[in-house]
Amino acid sequence: MMRCKILVLSVVLFMSGCAGTSLVSSDLGGSSDVGGDYLIGSGDSLNIFVWRHPEVSIVVPVRPDGKISAPLVEDVVAAGKTSTQLARDIEEVLSVYVKQPKVTVIIQAFGGGYGQQVRVVGQASQPQALAYQEGMTLLDVMIAVGGLTEYAAGNRATIVRTTEGTMRKFNVRLADLVEDGDMDVNVEMMPGDVLVVPQSWF
Repeated sequence: MMRCKILVLSVVLFMSGCAGTSLVSSDLGGSSDVGGDYLIGSGDSLNIFVWRHPEVSIVVPVRPDGKISAPLVEDVVAAGKTSTQLARDIEEVLSVYVKQPKVTVIIQAFGGGYGQQVRVVGQASQPQALAYQEGMTLLDVMIAVGGLTEYAAGNRATIVRTTEGTMRKFNVRLADLVEDGDMDVNVEMMPGDVLVVPQSWF
């Protein structure tokens, strides 16, 4: 009788442990509120189009200080604004020189601030910062960085995520995803995530 009780207790503890592990995937792959407007960041490339004034229309990069410079427009802050907000600011500056300017800002290449990126560090084939895209998954990230190196400990990888000022770490099984095609471990990424891929222990 005692053996039966011990066996039942062991099974319950094992199942509880499994349930606790599955919560990590649930936290990572849960519904997101992402869907807000993209905020311009340093490294973005902007196409500034001024209607009927091609002489002041130009493609410019956002400098590391977050500002841009264009014809008749000097040192305007772009980082942290939407393309529409920046267009209105440029219109205000241009209105001194152009009658009722109509400006459209098109983001041609995305770099974005850290809060708009997914950064990959460690034993990925091509560690880099990726511009976040709505619906981006862990598999999308791994494709973009070319997979894992031969020295990667993929199943010990972690996602570092900051939510409302609190940093949390989630374990992800990259080797199972990339090498075995286990889509059950494919999770949704969030803007600002950092994927850390450690090196194998020899």
